[in-house]
Amino acid sequence: MNIKDYNFHGQKALVRVDFNVPLDAEGHVTDDTRIRGALPTLKKILADGGSPIIMSHMGKPKGKVNDKLSLRQIVGDVERTLGTKVHFADDSANALQAAKELPMGEALLLENLRFHAEEEGKPVGIEKEDPAYDAAKKEMKELQKQFAKTLASYADCYVMDAFGTAHRRHASTAVVADYFDAEHKMLGMLMEKEVAAVDNVLNHIRRPFTAIMGGSKVSTKIGIIENLMTKVDNLILCGGMTYTFAKAMGGQIGSSLCEDDKLQLALDIMQKAKDNNVNLILGTDCLAADAFSNDANIQVCPFNNVPDGWMGMDIGPDTARQFAEAIEGAQTILWNGPAGVFEMDNFAGGSRAIAEAIARATAKGAYSLIGGGDSVACINKFGLADQVSYISTGGGALLEAIEGKVLPGVEAIQK
Repeated sequence: MNIKDYNFHGQKALVRVDFNVPLDAEGHVTDDTRIRGALPTLKKILADGGSPIIMSHMGKPKGKVNDKLSLRQIVGDVERTLGTKVHFADDSANALQAAKELPMGEALLLENLRFHAEEEGKPVGIEKEDPAYDAAKKEMKELQKQFAKTLASYADCYVMDAFGTAHRRHASTAVVADYFDAEHKMLGMLMEKEVAAVDNVLNHIRRPFTAIMGGSKVSTKIGIIENLMTKVDNLILCGGMTYTFAKAMGGQIGSSLCEDDKLQLALDIMQKAKDNNVNLILGTDCLAADAFSNDANIQVCPFNNVPDGWMGMDIGPDTARQFAEAIEGAQTILWNGPAGVFEMDNFAGGSRAIAEAIARATAKGAYSLIGGGDSVACINKFGLADQVSYISTGGGALLEAIEGKVLPGVEAIQK
């Protein structure tokens, strides 16, 4: 079912959102981007004359109640943003009465789903090596089904609008969909945009296609890199992972980040790029520091010749120019991962150069998708969020989608 074609009049709609928002020490929301992201779906339900029953997780309480991770703290923010009364159910597993009493045109927010171990469906307090683990896992899966069935009992239909958790087969993201028929379960508007954005980048490519992959470890991005090898024209690698490549090629990297057990993997990636006629761009220089500090002494040096006691913290000016050239000549752009330690202003220049090049390319007609927490933080920090085509709300989900994996949260709706 397409949400745009569904009439929510007189119905209670169970909506999985991603309200895992950052809070300050007093429990105040410091960034309401994720709350605002769910507004189109929630307001559609209200405008039709229905009532949304909103469910989400926050943090990793690991199946235990934790007041610091209670969604009660954000009720006021959701209420103000949504523009209607938001009731609160302090136990997501015992909210049937609250759901029944919910007036049409108002909303109900359930307490943190992950206060119940059944949400994630993983045995708690038992290691995988324990002989009893398999039995505990089987039991937990049954409890997960019961939890999902309970959640489903609150509403007439189900809307999955949490792309950030779509890669998890949790009770609220996938299992609950089994208790609704095809006419009463659907992707939310945010989810539809996310799925379309990934499809646009991977299956409707306008060339040249340039992907920028950053981050500290090549091991965490290997699946994405391998999937992109058959799709991109230019693959830019930046961030801490590049020093593994530098060392693999015999370079000196000082105290820079390096995965010594992944040196052969780095060489294999370089060979695959050649085999697939992909222009692999590692850059030539870096901004090195003598300490992991914004106030450290800095120098520009070749990225494969970093002095002892120094570490690469950002790309250098020549590399920034190389990256910008590849980005500005592209028609399709994917960015995941910063070029350096962008949280420190003295080492944010490389990430800023990438962001500005993407903005310029987008202005000239390129399609640009930005995904992953750090890349999104970069775009927001540099004030360029409105100058790119699409910013994904999903970190792990986006990465798995780019890897070509099926997302359980999407599959559960489409089957």
